[in-house]
Amino acid sequence: MQDVSTLGLSCYKIHCFASNKPDVEGEALVEFLTALNDSNNRIKDWNSYFVSPCFSWSHVACTNGNVVSLSLASNGFSGTLSPSITRLKFLVSLDLQDNNLSGALPDFLSIMSRLQNLNLAHNSFSGSIPDSWGELSNLKHLVMRANNLSGSIPESLVKITGLKEVDVSWNNVTGRIPRELFSIPIFNFTSTHLTCGNNFHQPCVSSSSIPAPNKRSKVQIVIAVVSVGAFSLFLVGAVFICRWQRGHKLGNDIFVDVAGEDERKISFGQLKRFSLREMQLATDNFNENNVIGQGGFGRVYKGILTDNTRVAVKRLMYHHSPGGEAAFLREIHLISVAVHRNLLRLIGFCTTYTERILVYPFMQNLSVAYRLRDLKPGEKGLDWPTRKQIAFGAAHGLEYLHEHCNPRIIHRDVKAANILLDDEFEAVLGDFGLAKLVDAKLTHITTRVRGTMGHIAPEYLSTGKSSEKTDVFGYGITLLELVTGQRAIDFSRLEEDEDVLLLDHIKKLLREKRLEDIVDENLNNFDPREVETVLQVAMLCTQGSPEDRPTMAQVVSMLQGVGLAERWAEWEQLEETRNQEFELMSHKLIWTEDSTQDQEAIQLSQAR
Repeated sequence: MQDVSTLGLSCYKIHCFASNKPDVEGEALVEFLTALNDSNNRIKDWNSYFVSPCFSWSHVACTNGNVVSLSLASNGFSGTLSPSITRLKFLVSLDLQDNNLSGALPDFLSIMSRLQNLNLAHNSFSGSIPDSWGELSNLKHLVMRANNLSGSIPESLVKITGLKEVDVSWNNVTGRIPRELFSIPIFNFTSTHLTCGNNFHQPCVSSSSIPAPNKRSKVQIVIAVVSVGAFSLFLVGAVFICRWQRGHKLGNDIFVDVAGEDERKISFGQLKRFSLREMQLATDNFNENNVIGQGGFGRVYKGILTDNTRVAVKRLMYHHSPGGEAAFLREIHLISVAVHRNLLRLIGFCTTYTERILVYPFMQNLSVAYRLRDLKPGEKGLDWPTRKQIAFGAAHGLEYLHEHCNPRIIHRDVKAANILLDDEFEAVLGDFGLAKLVDAKLTHITTRVRGTMGHIAPEYLSTGKSSEKTDVFGYGITLLELVTGQRAIDFSRLEEDEDVLLLDHIKKLLREKRLEDIVDENLNNFDPREVETVLQVAMLCTQGSPEDRPTMAQVVSMLQGVGLAERWAEWEQLEETRNQEFELMSHKLIWTEDSTQDQEAIQLSQAR
């Protein structure tokens, strides 16, 4: 098997899989990790020569190919903060709590203008909070609890108008607290030398009860809890009464946004909760002319929000059940935290007594299936480099779902129709994680399991039990769709005495070495070696036994030519054995049939 450069697979869109040039953000993260001192070797997959961190790095979340979040809590780091972090120009959230980091709080963080969440709690940072941090104009949450900080709280923090939380409890900070900080929703100045409480006629903690750190004594914990317990109990009671009154007033016709606790819980991925009225306005009251897709989960409408954002509105088929809304919120929360450049980003949702709606960005170039088979006159099809790019993108998206989500997500319906294309024809995997959002009894799929005929793995079809290897099978069929342009199941092939299933059809053509009859007739220029590589990976992904199929991480490597030759040789050997057994069985059946016919002829002759 040829190496990556020979196959021409080295240049994939922006990032190069076999390039010697590291990714800028990846390089910055590797430097940052080195300074953190990961002595326990918890982070094993950060490598500046392994593509972009947005493809498969753990603890990293991305939007539009840029790192926006680092979740590095509780990893046993014992180093310091490196200025390399400032090269992450789009970073929104940095969580390093519960480590053993030390040193002074750095001034350089002040230039990270997009930073909204900064959590350095439960470390050993010393010195004062830099006055320059007042330049973090978008900062919303500043959590410095349980460090060794000293000095005073800088007046410059008052300039951050959107600040919602400040926690400097359990530190040695001193002096007077800027009065404006008492007006933010969440603050905690307990167990410090700051002027608050009875001496200043201002509380040391807001209504939010924040657990005391482990490094303090049990007596201190009890004092902290008791000091806010009574007020918290009063607050919970007030919220309960308020919601009870609201519910009885509105009845079942609740078509407005629900603010408060539930909204905060679901806002992790910056999701927006839309009202039903907003959805009706966006889609012209779910006008039939705006339908751009329909499947087992319901209909998809194109729409335009009030800020002129173009969206795809997925109106799920839904049957009301007790606890249904809570389950729906939990599931979309899981979907929202799966952030990857090759996964469709969830913008927001709408939920009422009768509706469950998801809102996604509108994909101008629609789906791979559309570009392969349903083009209108004058529209652009998919050339071979683009198809190859799609194969890599979909593989990376599935790898992320299988290996870097917690809990992991199994797609269950991988096919060309569920791979969308952004403005630059980058693959964006859609409809992942939706299987639990809809009552399966109400779906219009062709089988009782989740999926589409022709793409369903045999073990899933027979047992109803899915796994990551179920997705691998569907991905293999999708590769065949990319190469051939054909559907996974096509009854028109019966007219030419060919196999209905695309997989069986391709296996037959491969046995007969008819590569020219496999490739899509709409492809004019392609490298036969690259096509051969993709076909070989597809065959390995669609093996009958799930144990024999590769993982998606192995698929990515094999698409680059790494480890493919050995596995393909094993597959060919097994396939040859199967063919021999099939031919032997066929000969036996023919011999048995001929013998039976001869005996019947003899008996008939004797009877005459």
